This record gives sequence, C-alpha cells and structure tokens, in this order.
Amino acid sequence: MLTIGKLELEVPFVQAALSGYSDLSMRRMARQFGAPYAINEVVLDKLVTQKGKTRRETLSVAPDDHPVGGQLMGADPEQFALAAGDMVEAGYDVIDINFGCPVRKVLGRCRGGFHLSQPDVALEIIRRVYEAVGGRAPVTLKMRRGIDDSSESESNFFRILDGAFETGLAAATVHGRTVVQRYIGPSQWSFLAKVKRHVGDRIIIGSGDLFSAQACIQMIEQTGVDGVTIARGCIGNPWIFSECRALWEGKPLPPPPSVPEQGVVVAQHFDEIVKVHGPKLGVKIMRKFGIKYSEHHPSAREVRDDLVNAQSQDQVQDSIARWYDPEADWPKVERRGGHGDLIAAGAST
Repeated sequence: MLTIGKLELEVPFVQAALSGYSDLSMRRMARQFGAPYAINEVVLDKLVTQKGKTRRETLSVAPDDHPVGGQLMGADPEQFALAAGDMVEAGYDVIDINFGCPVRKVLGRCRGGFHLSQPDVALEIIRRVYEAVGGRAPVTLKMRRGIDDSSESESNFFRILDGAFETGLAAATVHGRTVVQRYIGPSQWSFLAKVKRHVGDRIIIGSGDLFSAQACIQMIEQTGVDGVTIARGCIGNPWIFSECRALWEGKPLPPPPSVPEQGVVVAQHFDEIVKVHGPKLGVKIMRKFGIKYSEHHPSAREVRDDLVNAQSQDQVQDSIARWYDPEADWPKVERRGGHGDLIAAGAST
C-alpha cells in the first residue's frame, strides 16, 4: 500500500502528470487497467485563477476521476497558493507542485525545474501552498535530482526536500535525471536509493526510465522507494498498470495484448477523447495517442500514418476497424527491448 497523506493506494503505481497527455480520457484508461491514482497534466497557476477556458476545464473534476492530483507550475508563491486553493475547492484530492519540468521555455520564465536553483523561493512556494490547502488535501512535490551534477545543486536539492517535509509535505516524487539532462541519458536510480535512505519513513516516489512493469518492480526493489510514477511509459500503453499489479501480487506477467485486444482499447480511448473534447478537437488529440498505440502493432508505421492522417471521427474509427480487425490473421505480439516495448515478429519500426 502507498500512503499519500490521507490517501491509501492499494498498489504503489501512479500515473504521472504528462503535459499534453494526461487529460481525463487518459486517466480513465489508466484507472480501467488498475492505476489507483492519476495526476492531471501540469497547469500554470495564473491560468487556474484567471477567468477563461483553462480555468473552466481545470476546475471541472469528473465524479469518476478520483483520487486525482492537480499539478501546478509557476513562479510566484502567492499565485501558487491561490491556484492550489481553487483546485482543492474544485475537488482535487492532492496538490502536486512541479519543480521538475526541464523545458527551456519553462526554465526561462523561472518555473518548473528552475526552482531547484533557488531554495528560498522554492521553500516559500511550498509553505504558501501548504498553508492554503494543507488541512484539506495532501501536498506533494515533483522534483529532479538537481539542476546539474554539481555539489551545490545536490545541496540545494536536499535543502528543499528537507524543508518541504518539515513544512508538512506528504510525499515527494524524485526523477533520477537532472534538469539539464532533460530526457537524455539514463536516470540514476542510485540517487533515488540515497534519497530514500536520507528521509527514512517519509514517502518517496521514484521516476525515470519506467517503460515496463518489470522496471517498475525493479526500481522499488533496488532503491527502496515507496512507489513509482509512470510517465512516458504509459502513453498509449495503459496495459502497464495491469502488468504492474500482476507482478506486484506475485503472479506471472500477463501476455502482451493481441492486435484485436489492442483495438478494443484504442477505440475506447478515442471514444473517451471525443466525450471530453468533442469530435473536431478529438481527432487532432487522437493523433498523438495513435502514434504511441501504433508502436504495439505489427504494421506500426502504416497504422501510425493512417491515424495521423485521419481528418474526421469516421476516418479514425474506420482506421481502427481496419487495422485492428479481429477477423484478420495478425501475427502474435511479442515483447522485446529493455523498455519492455510490445512488438510483433516482423513488425515495421
């Protein structure tokens, strides 16, 4: 069981906040396959407090979308606190503070991972947010292992982490890459083990290079973290949560989904996208999910191109029906690769 404040999650596998991806449709698919907790895509604090489309969409929490975390990013402590208060009032179960985003535009505006270079401001943000919502919802923190590999950066990391827990932080998610690494190079799981030893009984959730259920289990076993948050590894791959549950319960790894089984999920996800966003925008959103789903198909490149080029709801549905036809003689899907990717024998890559 993974405990985050008052939340008790039966398995320690979380769907991460994924900018541009982890909307309600993706969270519903993750929950269907066993994710006990999911986090909304990161949102800028000022867009939560200002009237407009982002505020309306962010503060509309569906009854079936619980427990759900709301992840905030920004630069101003007061603005952070106001947005956090609004999100708790709207029904978010957890407020997650983003000190991990490595995107250059974000860093240039003193947001996300930039805060790891300024501990005083970072701790003021945490304090303000906790004072605003700490009595009503747990506050958590997402951070990378520092700006870079310097000793000063590591010192700043632990100063922020320790100060956050002293303030009342319920849990911290730590990514094993630095901010300057972005997504290049391996995630240092050894650093996660160091962090967990440092904090003792306090809750640490690990992140980084989790592209298979086996990797999720290995991270917990090798580092001692209390849980893991799955990010890029679950885009177009909601099966990873049911696979994690199976391994966690001591069961064999389930076989990878057949092509027709994949098709049922792809079609359902598209239906959810249309429900949330409408058919016109839904077709555009489905393209990026379709790219990831297609990687599991024996004709990956052709499926990807077909879904990306679809211009209407009917065309997307026709493409899914054609490429995932349960009556067709599809090859058996097999696993390969260090990331646990699904691929069929002879598949195009």
